[in-house]
This record gives sequence, structure tokens and C-alpha cells, in this order.
Amino acid sequence: MSHLQRCSWCERDPIYVDYHDTEWGVLVHDDRKLFEFLILEGAQAGLSWLTILKRREAYQTAFANFDPEAVARFSDQNIEELLLNSAIIRNRLKVKAAVTNARAFLKIQEKFGSFDQYAWQFVDGERIVNQWKNLEDIPATSKESDAFSKDLKQRGFKFVGATIIYAHMQAVGMVNDHLVSCFRYKEV
Repeated sequence: MSHLQRCSWCERDPIYVDYHDTEWGVLVHDDRKLFEFLILEGAQAGLSWLTILKRREAYQTAFANFDPEAVARFSDQNIEELLLNSAIIRNRLKVKAAVTNARAFLKIQEKFGSFDQYAWQFVDGERIVNQWKNLEDIPATSKESDAFSKDLKQRGFKFVGATIIYAHMQAVGMVNDHLVSCFRYKEV
């Protein structure tokens, strides 16, 4: 598959290439997967996405296979144990945020029926399909990610700034930001 035209951000590492070719921008409507991306995007703040992808399996183990109900029950002792786990990013604020976000996530599920139902309201239920020709043209935020981020913060979420939420929206297919020259543009 090396002959295929890809978004240039992913070309330097096989983990990135695999993520780009199989996941990035693919529609996600599964709440557990949406929760996974919220945890991972929050962990990424200030770091590269590749750093997080390389630790993804460790996050899966550390955060109860991304089960929001299980993570919501994490105690202070669980948090202290996670902070000793060198396989994840051991930032106290980020680890605590994952637990806080799990609790807020469950409240959204209760109110809206699913996190998926809640999230897609910010794009009127329709994927945003952009037509970028250059990486430099892709924004870090959008009016939709601004509104989504603001609402999440009001609901008690942490590490959900507009840039993090825009990256989340790209990852779960709410936004197609593959370059038009990329073979995945039309596929997703």
C-alpha cells in the first residue's frame, strides 16, 4: 500500500500509517469507542498523537477496556495506581480528568440515550466533508468544535478544549479532513 497517496502527516511511522488507513475519519457511533477517543485525545494534550497511539494498548488495559461505567467507579487509590503505570502518560490532571469525564459521560448517556446522539447534534447529524488540498489549510478548531467543547465543559468535562474536540471529531468521522489527494478521502 506504499504506492497510495496519503495525508502527509502520517507517512513517517507504520503505526501512523495504519491508524490513518484504517481508523482516522471512519464513522464511529459506538459509545465505548467514542469514550476511548475522548480519553486518548485528552491524554494527548501537549503531546504528539503518535506518542498516544504507541501507548494505546496500555491505556486500554489501564482504563478498563474503555468502559465508562468501570472508569467512573475508579477511586482515589485507583488513580494513584495509574500514576505509577509507566506505560501511560502519568499526568495527575489527565488521569483524574479521565475519571471525571467518565462520570460526565454517563450523565450524557442517561440524558440523551447515548453519547453518540449527544455528539452528533453539534454537526446537525451530518458529517462535515472538507476539501483541503494542503495540510496547512486544515484548521485546529471549527465553530462546531467550539460549541461542542463549550458544552462539554459546562457538563463538567476536563481536557476538552476546542482543539482537542476538533481532533476527536476528525478521529471519529464527524469531520472528513483527509486531503482530497488522499486515497482515504473518498473512502470515508
